[in-house]
Amino acid sequence: MQPQYRAYAQQVPQRSPHATNQRRGGIGPMMSSGPHPSVPLTQAQMAQQQQAQAHASELAKRRSRKPTDKNIPEGVEHSIVNADGVQRYKDLRDVERRLDATITRKRLDIVDYTSRGSKRYKTLRIWISNTVEDQIWQSNGLNSDSFDFTPSMEASYRVKIEGRLLDNEDETTEQVAPQDEAIEEENASGESAPKQKPAEKPRFSHFFKSLTVDFDRSRFRTGNEQTVEWKKPDTSARNQGSGSLPSSVDFDELTFKRNGDENQNITINLFRQESPERYQLSPELADVVDMKDATHQEAVMGLWEYIKLLGLQEDEEKRNFRCNEPLKKVTKQGDIGHIPLLNDYVQQNLRPLEPVRLQYTIRVDHEFHKDPQPTIYDIQVPVDDPLRDSLLPLLNNPQYIAMLKEVTGLDDQLARVVQAIAVSKAKHSFFESLGKDPANFIKHWLSSQKRDLEVIMGEAPRGGGEHASGDEWRRGGKDSVWATENARESVNVLLSKQR
Repeated sequence: MQPQYRAYAQQVPQRSPHATNQRRGGIGPMMSSGPHPSVPLTQAQMAQQQQAQAHASELAKRRSRKPTDKNIPEGVEHSIVNADGVQRYKDLRDVERRLDATITRKRLDIVDYTSRGSKRYKTLRIWISNTVEDQIWQSNGLNSDSFDFTPSMEASYRVKIEGRLLDNEDETTEQVAPQDEAIEEENASGESAPKQKPAEKPRFSHFFKSLTVDFDRSRFRTGNEQTVEWKKPDTSARNQGSGSLPSSVDFDELTFKRNGDENQNITINLFRQESPERYQLSPELADVVDMKDATHQEAVMGLWEYIKLLGLQEDEEKRNFRCNEPLKKVTKQGDIGHIPLLNDYVQQNLRPLEPVRLQYTIRVDHEFHKDPQPTIYDIQVPVDDPLRDSLLPLLNNPQYIAMLKEVTGLDDQLARVVQAIAVSKAKHSFFESLGKDPANFIKHWLSSQKRDLEVIMGEAPRGGGEHASGDEWRRGGKDSVWATENARESVNVLLSKQR
């Protein structure tokens, strides 16, 4: 029984009391009620479309009729004078297959090697030295009673930081200052000068994104004026060649001048620039992946390999893994971790790399400057593998594409020649059989032609010598041939084709 509801009179819609120019909310997104009607094509567009389809079908037909078999038919060696040529051709085909496989494998190896962006570590030698100006022992007999307090007479020093990437030959030679080597290069012959171009190597500033100098502030009331800092500007030109960069970004030598007449210790901090960026791992993550510093991707892969090695991935839910004690310190969660969150687990355990700290003592005394010697440091820096630069032209060589087109054309010609050989071989076999026994050959040939014609006309006999015109095929009923499952399927296929 349906419940009875009280009928109320329909309310008359009334105007909203709000002002006419006041909006209660924004208009929602416009939703289409259905597909938009397509714009009818013009006669020219339809003709152009039909022409393109006809051209594509014609190209497909040509490709389907194009011969591709390059193997000589069997038995050709018995029908020609020089039978050794067939075997030599087969040997050449075998060599070609092995050569193609080797070239393809080597090219794939080169592509894989160049895409990894492998690095090599080389030695960057840094010379730190200082000179002095207007020191007391440099007064040159100046009268102590003179009252010349001009700024030019204030004692000062100039610190020079110079770095250069060493070659393999330079690492085994004697440690010679770079300014002495520059003098030797100027005195060298013109033939050897072009071989040593400083622009060919990455410069000192290429390996660092910033440099700071920390002074011993206990000697000064305020250390603001002693601050030395250089930062590489974040520009797109950073990834270009060193020759196109400005001198403020690309240099081998950094010099700064400060006032002072006492020896003091400084610390030079070099912040490395890595591509891709490398980070210092937390002790917890470093204990798991067995690395102190790594890129973000290397840390994630190391964590994933640790999980797979110990079999911590759950069997039922592959996205989860069980956390042992080291993993609990990394994930900072309970007993279960989630594989999709490996990036987040690694990110919270990454720290910026510690700078390279170089200690140096600024000497302003007369005894040291009688025979000043620079302080030398050797640090390892990553550089691009030179083998990668030599392999890239092999992949991007335009002559390789032209050579492939030429080889493809030769393959097409070879396939047509092999096709002509097959046709000639069939003709030769036909006339040879006809010449040996003409009567039986004509009889067998006519029988074969009749059989082919029956197949084409649909009158070919069935297996076992039964014909479709026999009594078995004429009889109907439940036990006849037409009541079998094969007959039903054949009729259904025939009817579906007619539709």
